[in-house]
Amino acid sequence: MQSKLITNKHLLRKILSFAFFLLVSTYAFAQNAVTGTVIDNTGMPLIGVSVVEKGTTNGSVTDIDGKYTVNVEKGKTLVFSYIGYVTQEVEVQSNTINITLSEDAQLLDEVVVIGYGSMERKDVTSSITTVKAEDLNVGVYTTPAQLLQGKVPGLTIANTSDPNGSASISLRGASTLRTGEAMEPYYVIDGVPGVSLSLIAPEDIESIDVLRDASATAIYGSKAANGVIIVTTKKGNKDGRTNVSYSGYVAWDKTLNTLDMMTADEVLAYADANGIDLSSYYDVNNPADVNWQDEVLRTAFSHNHNVAINGGNEKTSYNASINFLERQGVVRGTGMDRLTARSFLQTKAFNDRLDLSFNVNASISNNESGPTDNEGRSALDAMNYYLPLNPIYNEDGTYYGRTTSQYYNPVSLINEDRYKTTQKLLQGVAKATVHIIDGLDWNLNLSYQNEQYIYNKYHSSQSQIVTYTSRNGDAERSTVENIKKQMETYINWDHTFNDAHKVGVMLGYSWEQSDNNDGFGIRAYNFYNDDLSYYNLALANSMSQDEIVDLNSQYLLSTLRMISYYGRINYSYKSKYLLQATVRRDGSSAFGANNRWGTFPAVSAAWRIIEEDFMKEQNIFDDLKFRIGYGVSGNSLGFDAFYARQVYGSTGWFTGSDGNNYHVLGATRNANPDLKWEKTGMFNVGLDFGFFNNRLTGTIEYYNKKTSDLIYSYGVSTLIYPYSEMVANVGDISNKGIEITINAVPVQTKDFTWSTSLNLSHNKNEVVSMSNSEFSVNFIEMADPNINSYSNQHVQRLMEGAPIGQFYLWEWAGYDENGMSVFNDYDENGNLIGVTDAPDDTDRRMAGSAQPKITFGWNNDLTWKNWSLSMFFQGVAGNKIFNAIRASYSDPTLLRSFGKNILAEVATEQNYNDSRAQAPSTRYLENGSYLRLSTLTLGYNFGKLGNWVNNMRIYATCNNVFTITGYKGIDPEVNLGGLTPGMDMRNSNYPRTRSFMVGVNMNF
Repeated sequence: MQSKLITNKHLLRKILSFAFFLLVSTYAFAQNAVTGTVIDNTGMPLIGVSVVEKGTTNGSVTDIDGKYTVNVEKGKTLVFSYIGYVTQEVEVQSNTINITLSEDAQLLDEVVVIGYGSMERKDVTSSITTVKAEDLNVGVYTTPAQLLQGKVPGLTIANTSDPNGSASISLRGASTLRTGEAMEPYYVIDGVPGVSLSLIAPEDIESIDVLRDASATAIYGSKAANGVIIVTTKKGNKDGRTNVSYSGYVAWDKTLNTLDMMTADEVLAYADANGIDLSSYYDVNNPADVNWQDEVLRTAFSHNHNVAINGGNEKTSYNASINFLERQGVVRGTGMDRLTARSFLQTKAFNDRLDLSFNVNASISNNESGPTDNEGRSALDAMNYYLPLNPIYNEDGTYYGRTTSQYYNPVSLINEDRYKTTQKLLQGVAKATVHIIDGLDWNLNLSYQNEQYIYNKYHSSQSQIVTYTSRNGDAERSTVENIKKQMETYINWDHTFNDAHKVGVMLGYSWEQSDNNDGFGIRAYNFYNDDLSYYNLALANSMSQDEIVDLNSQYLLSTLRMISYYGRINYSYKSKYLLQATVRRDGSSAFGANNRWGTFPAVSAAWRIIEEDFMKEQNIFDDLKFRIGYGVSGNSLGFDAFYARQVYGSTGWFTGSDGNNYHVLGATRNANPDLKWEKTGMFNVGLDFGFFNNRLTGTIEYYNKKTSDLIYSYGVSTLIYPYSEMVANVGDISNKGIEITINAVPVQTKDFTWSTSLNLSHNKNEVVSMSNSEFSVNFIEMADPNINSYSNQHVQRLMEGAPIGQFYLWEWAGYDENGMSVFNDYDENGNLIGVTDAPDDTDRRMAGSAQPKITFGWNNDLTWKNWSLSMFFQGVAGNKIFNAIRASYSDPTLLRSFGKNILAEVATEQNYNDSRAQAPSTRYLENGSYLRLSTLTLGYNFGKLGNWVNNMRIYATCNNVFTITGYKGIDPEVNLGGLTPGMDMRNSNYPRTRSFMVGVNMNF
């Protein structure tokens, strides 16, 4: 029995050994060792090519000789991929597979939107930057402009953390003396010019093309002096499937920095040390200890959700999306929500000779805030100046407060003075394209946009603002509507002769009418209670005719019409020698009767040196193109219908013989029949290059931009004109700059890739002239910092030979023997003669500019298997900021004379008796340079999950991770647009936040 058992065990051991041998042999046979070499079209080996079994992580990379080895079963597929080359897939049928990879011309063949058409990037002769959706900034953003910060050379954007605020944006420097829309780029969305960005959710954007030089922008003529930003949204697909996607995030915002104001204990210690009697400003028997910043600020919560459906086939495609965003502000009482819906349908008819598309887009948003006025009427100001010894509430539950003007309980401002704005937008677009013959298309675009704003304000019976304390509730409501109608029709003809000469022609006509500022409003006060807020104003007991007249005087229907003729011709010889010429002629009702029409030509050329025969044998450049161009564009943005016309309006009241009151009518604007277009001429030269199989690419640009016939309001004699000001064309502004863009893939292996891009911009802005023989001004004072004891003491000047944002200040010289601030004193010849404690206007000097010398953005994307990490840095260098916040709160007289809080540093850094400590001088002019890790995102891509999730990615993002700066203020990223850039103001400086986001993107 035992012997039989031993025999059976011996047999079992043999069977198991044989089975193991078969298994190993089978596995070894199945895991066929595949070897080979990967080369390029010239026969050179490619190093670092990824060779991976499809659908797995099993793979290898080629060595210095282009060789690889990978174990993979026969019948499986190997994927060969390398940046700059077309990816190849090969089924494994043998042990040796040699591959020749072809260069990927995708970058050069990429379609670029150029306005009324598109072309391949290799044929572009102008300065155009394209930012794809995946490369846009990630964050809690409310406008698409914020998505571009640091992404486009020459595009200077200063963001804000205010949910109701908007980023300041300028392209290649300011080129007008008018503010608002006149200083910003012109926006085109899906080929429709002048569309409101509020109609676009960031998730709906496919790409953004930024037309930077005049040879590219001149096709938009009189609206393109500040550049053109073209937004392309996502459309339907043609693969016969219906796709559903969801993207969403939740986010938390926390304040980055606050001012170090004195605490209650520090205030008392400072008062005792300096013999200051504060007994009239607080209850000495029951002092409070309140951190007003904590009472005003909070951790803000935001969430965003976007659902999109798209599908279609070769004939018909569609896309629809709905987006909801709700964003709280870190300042209590501030926030916004917005619902956006977009729909798109495109179809073909008549044997595919007719393309039809229809868009219907709508959005509704609600913005809530409070007053941010000067004179202390701002919670942003009051949370710093309000004395910490004062309580929030009285014993009876009412708000604590004093009758002193410009001194308001910040909690009261938040709760009792409420502003709400509702914006409603509706847009409809219809497009038709007829393919007349091959290469010849006729296009017709029709669009209609309705924009309505409803403004609501309510100051309750508990409001502490002096204007409203005796009104027992004050309500104000107004509404305004803007309507824009457009029709554009143009033909595109493209043909290639003898496979060498490519010609493109575009001819078009546009008509548009804008009916703006059609509104009315009402103001009422004296309510029985605050329950109705600004609703049911008929229940008010009092109204003021003067106040209603003042409110409605700002709503004057303005109808503007413009017609345009435009054309463009492109020529390309074998994509080697390229030429483009455009011209647009615009006529507008906004300008004087003698100058209604303007012509805007442009021409540009490019030489693709890489296509020359003498470049074929070199192994240095993979792309090399030289571009040069000049164009003229205009600036008709921001006008109403009355700029050039004589206008009369109400200038007061008189009592008639019947005892009734009647309006006094008088001139409110002079006519100027010679008012004409501002024109901007720009010369641009650029060099595009690529190295190392286009793993290193870049562009270098130089431009010279000059704007003439600046429009500004000048003082005139009422002995000659009916009104004291005249809008006229006077002066020139110059902008010159250099821009550099570098894109690189320093590392690429089977599992890990690092790609990086860097852009640097330098712009020199100068006001060349401001006067002519008829209208003359030496300078224009700008930027009142609103500092105690120095009202109307401006800190900037518009002046010839200096940039916009030129600071003009007293030079702080330190302290005298008594610890009092003194300033450099100059004689009438401009010679420094000593110091003075009473500087006058002749002692002011040029003291630096708000214009950055360099703006930059640096993006890094790292991927490892399914993980991704993105780091985006941005910043500016060489600019100055006037720290009006620090100046205001460095004034010791605020505490001893008004009972207002001051900075804690005042106790240690200056004499308590220094009444000139806050004087607007170079003491508060600081270096505004900074480097910020703006975005840090970590993501993981799960790929396909089951049979219903095609792809899912989760990510976590932190915005404003850290900032390196020497600026002493709350944050160095201040407004760089308008006519007063670089001003850090106490009443309107919304705290900068750090946000944390967790999001998901899913495709079904």
